[in-house]
Amino acid sequence: MCGIVGWVNKKNIVNSELFTLMVESLHHRGPDANGMHFSSNNKAALGHTRLSFIDLTKDGDQPISNNQKNIWISFNGEIYNYVDLKNELNDLYSFKTNTDTEVIIAAYEIWGISFLDRLKGMFAIVILDERINQLFLIRDRFGIKPLYYYNDSEHLIFASELKSILLSGIPIKEIDFSSFADFFVYRYIPSPKTIWKNIQKIKPAHYIVYDTSSLQSKEIEYWSLISKTTIQEDAEMIQKVGDLIKLSVKSHSKADVPIGAFLSGGYDSSALVTFMKYWGLSPKTFSIGFDHWGESEHTYAQIVAQHHQLSNDYYIANQNSISLIDKMPLIYDEPIADISIIPTFLVSQLAAKKVKAVLSGEGADELFAGYTWQQEFKRNAMKPKWLNKFISLFMPSRTVDFYANSMGMGKFDYEELKKMICPHLHEYIPKDPDWFYRKHFIKSLSPLKSIQYLDIKCFMAELVLTKIDRASMANSLEVRVPFLDHDLFENIFSVEEDLMFKTNQTKYLLYENIKKELPLSILNRKKQGFVGPDEYYMQIDFYRKKFSNSKLVEYNIIQQSYIDELLNRKYDWKLWKILVMENWFDYWMSN
Repeated sequence: MCGIVGWVNKKNIVNSELFTLMVESLHHRGPDANGMHFSSNNKAALGHTRLSFIDLTKDGDQPISNNQKNIWISFNGEIYNYVDLKNELNDLYSFKTNTDTEVIIAAYEIWGISFLDRLKGMFAIVILDERINQLFLIRDRFGIKPLYYYNDSEHLIFASELKSILLSGIPIKEIDFSSFADFFVYRYIPSPKTIWKNIQKIKPAHYIVYDTSSLQSKEIEYWSLISKTTIQEDAEMIQKVGDLIKLSVKSHSKADVPIGAFLSGGYDSSALVTFMKYWGLSPKTFSIGFDHWGESEHTYAQIVAQHHQLSNDYYIANQNSISLIDKMPLIYDEPIADISIIPTFLVSQLAAKKVKAVLSGEGADELFAGYTWQQEFKRNAMKPKWLNKFISLFMPSRTVDFYANSMGMGKFDYEELKKMICPHLHEYIPKDPDWFYRKHFIKSLSPLKSIQYLDIKCFMAELVLTKIDRASMANSLEVRVPFLDHDLFENIFSVEEDLMFKTNQTKYLLYENIKKELPLSILNRKKQGFVGPDEYYMQIDFYRKKFSNSKLVEYNIIQQSYIDELLNRKYDWKLWKILVMENWFDYWMSN
C-alpha cells in the first residue's frame, strides 16, 4: 500500500530535514518510491511513500497535483471504480497519468468533496487545496486504511502511523490513561482516541476539513450504513449477492502486478479464490498452520488449493513463535491484543516473498452473520417470549451486555480495572467501561442486525482491520478485502434477517453461492476463527518470565499482586492483554 505524512505549521516553516525523516519512517508502507511537496511559503508539507500497483512509472509517484498545481494529494489505498470515474471525467479534465490517484484529484476538482459518494475502494486521502487554503483528511467507509492526526492550534501533523507523528517531536509522549483502561476492555483503543494524549484517529466514514491559516476544523460523517428492510425471494437475493461478490473480486484483482490470496480453508477465503478462478485467475495462495494441532488451517487450505489447482505456501507456527510478541509494539504503534496478531504477521511475511498484494476475507463474518456470538444472539431472539424471560435469569438480557461479554476474552469491568490499576489512576477508569459499544448500539435495528452493526463499527473497524493493515504493511504487502464493498453491505443490510440467517446453515447467502464449487470437507467444516490452539497462548512459564521485571509495576501503573493472582490460576486470557500492554510500554515508554 502506501504511507501518508503531512505537516501544517501555523507560524513557522516546516523543518524539511525532520520532515524527510518522518516520511522515511514509513518506508515499509511504500518501498517503491517516496516524495514530498512543500507549499510556496513552506508552512505546509505533504509526504508519501509508494507501493506501486497501477501505472508503475514515475508518473504515479506522489504527492501529485492537478494541472494547475494548486491542488495536491497524498493517497493510501485503491479505488476500484477509477476507470469508470475517469471515463465520466475525460471530457472535463486533462489526465496526464494512468493512476487512480489522479482520478481522485480530478473528481475533487470537478465535483467537490461530494466526490466521496462516488468512490468504491479502501482509502486514506489527504487533499491540500491551495486555492481556498483548505486541507481534507479523509478515511474510507469501513476504516480499512488508517489516518492519525495531532492538532494543537499551532501545528497540524498527520500520518498513516503514529510513529511518524511522534518523530516530529511536537506531541509529548504522554499516555492517555482513559485509553489505557479502554484497551483492557476492548483489546484496542477505540476511535477517535489513541494511546497518546492529543493524538487522534480519523473515524471510519468521516473526514475533517481544516483551514490551513487558522487550523480551525470541522468533522463530517459522509456515509452511514442504513437498514432498509425490503422483501425479496431467496433465489433473487442469492443471485444478487453472488453477482456483487464476483464483481467485487474482479475489481479487487486488477493491478499491473500479480495478486495472490490468503487461504484458510474456511468459507470466506475459499469463496474468494473460487471467484478468482471464475475470472480466469490462478492466484498464489498463502496459509498459516500450527504445530501438533489437528485443526490446523493449512491442512484445509491445501484441500481448497488442490481442488482449484492452485499453489499453496504455508508457514507452521510453534510454541516458540509467541516470542514474536516483542516485535509487535513497533509494528502496531499502540497496543492491540487480538490473539492473531502474530499469525497475521507471519502469513503476511510469507506472502510478501512471492507477491505484492493478496485478497483476504475480512468483512464476511460481519456481512453474513458468521460469528458464533451473532448466531447465539439470533437463536435466543427466536425463542418464545416466555422462554426468553426464563433465559434472562441466567444470561444477559440487554444487547450491549451480551455483546460486551461475547467480546470480553478476559473481561474487564469497572471493578476488575480498579483491582488491576494502581489507585492513583482510578480517576481515569470510565464509569461505564462499555461506553464504546453503547455508542454504536442502534435500538431501532432488528436483533441480529444490531449485533452485526456493533461488529462492523467496534470489532471489524477497530480490531480486525487495524491488525491486518499493520501486519501486512510491516512486510510491504497490500491486503485487499472484496467483501468490504459498500454496495454489497447496503444490499444485504436491506433484507430481512430471516433471509440472511438460517438455523441449519451458517452464512446462508454465501454458502448458496459456493456449495457447488468446493469439496464437502470444506462445506461441512465447523466455523473456526483465525486462531491457534489454546496451548500456544497458555504458556504460564513464558508469562512468568515476561512479568518477572514488569515495567508497568515498576512505574506504579499496574499492581504486582494482580499479576501474581493471574499467574497462580490455570490460565486467564487477561494475561495476554497485560502482556501486550507490558511489551508496548517497555518499548515506547521505559526505554
